[in-house]
Amino acid sequence: MTDGCRPCVVIWTIFLLSSVMGYKPVIIVHGILDGPRQFEILAKFINQSHPGTSVTTLALYDYIGSMKPLWQQVDGFREAIRPIMESTDDGVHLICFSQGGLICRGVLATLPTHNAHSLILLSSPLAGQYGDSSYLKHFFPKFIKSRLYHFCYTTCGQRISICNYWNDPHQRERYLKSSIYLAPLNGEIEHANSTAWRDSFLRIQTLVLIGGQDDGVITPWESRSLQRFISSRDIEHQKFWYLRDAFGLKTLNSEGAVVKCVVPGVHHTSWHSNHTVYKNCIDKWLT
Repeated sequence: MTDGCRPCVVIWTIFLLSSVMGYKPVIIVHGILDGPRQFEILAKFINQSHPGTSVTTLALYDYIGSMKPLWQQVDGFREAIRPIMESTDDGVHLICFSQGGLICRGVLATLPTHNAHSLILLSSPLAGQYGDSSYLKHFFPKFIKSRLYHFCYTTCGQRISICNYWNDPHQRERYLKSSIYLAPLNGEIEHANSTAWRDSFLRIQTLVLIGGQDDGVITPWESRSLQRFISSRDIEHQKFWYLRDAFGLKTLNSEGAVVKCVVPGVHHTSWHSNHTVYKNCIDKWLT
C-alpha cells in the first residue's frame, strides 16, 4: 500500500467502525467554575477508544455563570440536551462532572421523554455538600461550614448554586424547609412532581457513580455515591428515604443498574483527565 493511500484507509476504517459499532452520542455537562475547555482530554479519550463518536461538551453557564441557581441551569441544559436526544433513536450517554451531576439529574427528572442510556457521574455531590474545601473558601471566605446555613438556608442564599445542595446534617429542619433543589430532587420532601420525576429517572439503563476518598472537594466524599441513601450504617431518616425508593435509587440498585467505581489518589479537578479513571470507570459504558 502506498503512503498516499494510508490516510484514506484510516478515514474509512474510522467511518466503518463508527457505523458498525453504532456508538451512541455522548453529552458532557461541566461542573462549577468549569467550561468545555476542561473536558478536551476526556473528549480525546472517547474518540480514541470509540472512533467516530459524537461528543458534545455543552457551553452553558460556564465559569462564573455556573453559580446561577440550579433550576435555572436545568432549564437551559434541558433545552440544549433535548435536540441531541431527539436526533438519535438509540439513546445517548451523559457524563456529568461535580455540580453537573446534580444538573443532569434535574434535567432527566424533568424530561419524561429522555433517552439517556448511561448516566455517568464524576464525583458529584449527589447527597449534598457539607465540608470545608478550597471551593467553599473561594465562595464564602467569611463563613465556616458550621455557620454557612445562616446564609444558604435563606431566599437569597438559594440563588447561588452551591447553596442549592448545601446539606448541613445539624440543621435538618432548616434544610428541609429552605432547600428548593436537592431536597425535592431526592424526594426528601413531598411535592406534586415526585412520582413523575421518579418515573423519568428510572428510564436510564445504567447509573455509574465515580469518586474517591482523595477528592479533596466533595465532602463527605461518599456523597458522590449516594451512600447516605444506600448504606445500612447511616442514620435512620436517610435509610427511610432509600427504603421508600423516593426517587428510584432502590429500584435501580436492586436491578443491578447502579455501578460504583472508587479510585484513590485522584483530586477533584483531575477526574475528567485521568486515563485510569476513563479506562476503568467510563470506557465500557460508552457502547
